[in-house]
Amino acid sequence: MRIIRLPGIHHDANAVIFSGSETNILVDAGTTWYQMLQVERITGHLKEQKLDRILLTSRRYPFAGAAKHISESFDNIPIHIHNDAISVLETGDFYSTWANRYDSDMPSTKCEPIGQGDVFPMGDGELFALSLPGHCSDGMGYFEKQRGVLVTGAIIPRADTPCRWDMPGGSLPELITSLKTIHDLSPSSLVPARGPAIRGDDRIEQVLNQHLNFLENCLENDGEVPRSWPRPARTAYFLVSEPPWPLLEKESSGQEK
Repeated sequence: MRIIRLPGIHHDANAVIFSGSETNILVDAGTTWYQMLQVERITGHLKEQKLDRILLTSRRYPFAGAAKHISESFDNIPIHIHNDAISVLETGDFYSTWANRYDSDMPSTKCEPIGQGDVFPMGDGELFALSLPGHCSDGMGYFEKQRGVLVTGAIIPRADTPCRWDMPGGSLPELITSLKTIHDLSPSSLVPARGPAIRGDDRIEQVLNQHLNFLENCLENDGEVPRSWPRPARTAYFLVSEPPWPLLEKESSGQEK
């Protein structure tokens, strides 16, 4: 199996291709801004193979905006998302998807439901669906257990930036529980929403503990972010501290395995 990260451009979240011996799956799609380029990137990696389905980690525009176009570009392949987001995407709701925050429309996107424990056999591995609410109720992660690779979605925006919960569907206690779920999985590689993959037991432990400690302190502070942290940009689904967390890494190759 090949696991290929397509680094997000501008506001796009990372997209990840799981290319197995029997099927090819894309996790997350990015915004509509670069959807034609995204198709070219996918095609370039798959060569003569075809993409078979798309799995989304959430309804938010940076993750789901381009799903319809990519699906149509590969003969209308199925798009899967948590049931809580089905009606939102099918109606093209640009408020709860946050497309309006990017001055964009949200395409009306037909999806099929996915839930905790759903499995997608790939021939030389399996992709497991994992419920990870907190950023929004429909948050999902996708775990290739054999290789220990987990695509986290917005629950881990980046190694050095914690997730926001102060938006419709957000929940700080659920966010903490989801991070503990990730910790219990003991993955060998995390692909966050932005930036390079996080690899190695010690590194992953460090990142998860720093995120958990910060969020648990916020919970003890009645759900409030420390006053020293600036107000996030209206498009940001993450928080950024000043000074930044010391967790920055150099951008790595898109090839994960």
